[in-house]
Amino acid sequence: MAIMDWLEEAKKIYKDNESISNEVVAQAHLENYALRLFLFADKQDREENYGKNVVKAFYTAGVIYDVLTTFGDLTDEAAENRKYARWKAAYIHNCLKNGETPVPGPMQNPEGSGPDEDSNTTVQPGSTDSQTIGFTQPGSSDSHSFGFTGVAPSTLPTVPTSFNNSLPDPNVAMRAASQLPPVPYTPDPNPGGFVPYDPSQQPLPTPATNFYGDNSISVAQLSPEQIQKAQKYCKWASSALNYDDIKTAVGNLKNALELLQTGRDPA
Repeated sequence: MAIMDWLEEAKKIYKDNESISNEVVAQAHLENYALRLFLFADKQDREENYGKNVVKAFYTAGVIYDVLTTFGDLTDEAAENRKYARWKAAYIHNCLKNGETPVPGPMQNPEGSGPDEDSNTTVQPGSTDSQTIGFTQPGSSDSHSFGFTGVAPSTLPTVPTSFNNSLPDPNVAMRAASQLPPVPYTPDPNPGGFVPYDPSQQPLPTPATNFYGDNSISVAQLSPEQIQKAQKYCKWASSALNYDDIKTAVGNLKNALELLQTGRDPA
C-alpha cells in the first residue's frame, strides 16, 4: 500500500505533466526510453563490453516493454525487442556468474530457434538472480526505494558529430578548375555600370504562388484514435533517427503517411 500511496501522491504533484496525464504522451515516453536502453545494451553487447550495466539495461528494457503491454498489443519490433532483452539479460548474467565469456549478438539455441520467451533462465523481478544483478526491490516501509538502479547518462551512446571522412577532397575541385580553358574577354557595353531604361525590357509579373498545398493529395477522414496512431508513428520515426536507424524511421513515416491518406493502419 505504501507504493500505491506514493504513486497517487505523485499523480497529484505532476498532474500538469502530459507524460503523467496523457496516455499517448506517456506511452511515447516509455517506448522511447525502452528503445534507448535496448540499443545501448545491444551496442555494448556487440562490442563485448560486458558488465552489470549491460545486464541492467537489457533487464530494464524488458520490464518497460512489459509495462507497455498495458496500453495494448506491442508492435512486432517492440515484441521482438522485449523477448530478446529478457533472454539476453538472463544469459549474460548467468555467464558472468559462472565465469564464462558471453557470446555477443544473437545466438541460436540447440533446437535451432531463437531465444525462448518462456525459458526458465529468464530473470524474474522477485528472484535471487535479480537481487545479485543490482536491482532494489520495493519495500513497504520506504516507498522511495521503489525501482531499480538506472544506467548512468554518461554511459549512454553519443551521436557522432564529425563527418569529415565523408567530405570530398577540395584539392580535386581546384585542380579541375585550373584545367578549364580560358574565357575570352568581352568589353562591357555599359561601362561604369549604367544601364539605360528600356520599358520594353521590364520583366513580366510572376504568377501568384499557391501557398495552400497540392489539392491533388488525397487525405482520409480520421478518427481521434487514428490521428493519435499517426502521431505515434512520427514519434517512433524521430526516436529511430536519434540512433541513425534510417530504415526504421522511413518505415514508420511510410506507415503514418498511409494511415493519413487512406485511413488504413498498415501495422
